[in-house]
Amino acid sequence: MTQNTINSKLDAGGSRFAIVISRYNDFLTNQLLDAATKTLSAAGASEDDILIVWVPGSDETPLAAEKLARCAQVDAIIALGVVIEGETAHADIITHNCSHSLARIASTYDLPVINGVISARSMAQAVARAEKRGQHFAEAAIHMVQTYSAIQKRTPIQDT
Repeated sequence: MTQNTINSKLDAGGSRFAIVISRYNDFLTNQLLDAATKTLSAAGASEDDILIVWVPGSDETPLAAEKLARCAQVDAIIALGVVIEGETAHADIITHNCSHSLARIASTYDLPVINGVISARSMAQAVARAEKRGQHFAEAAIHMVQTYSAIQKRTPIQDT
């Protein structure tokens, strides 16, 4: 018995990416952006194939992501933001809204949408996560583009 497997590689060449990034906490989101763009470029994405869209805050990332999914011809969207817990439930509301909305957009538009909105309990935690996560979010986008492409090209198995 043979096993059918779809696997991906870290190759962004020929793929187009949109990054929606929050201006709020930009000293941290800029770190995410820098790591993400370096990762995409190192994997073969050209500068022309990376569209960066700045929005006011993390809560606005799904709005821009949905517009991009509808209008821009991109293979994946990466939403970047940093939400730090405060004294009220506002951070929970934002992170829940982002997570739910980005998942809905991915499903509705059949498009990889990576939720790169970091939710942290403290500034120290946010700083530590912002240093490393941008690369991971970009790698996830590349792998998902490869996976979607492989699935789309696959010929369905026919019953005989």
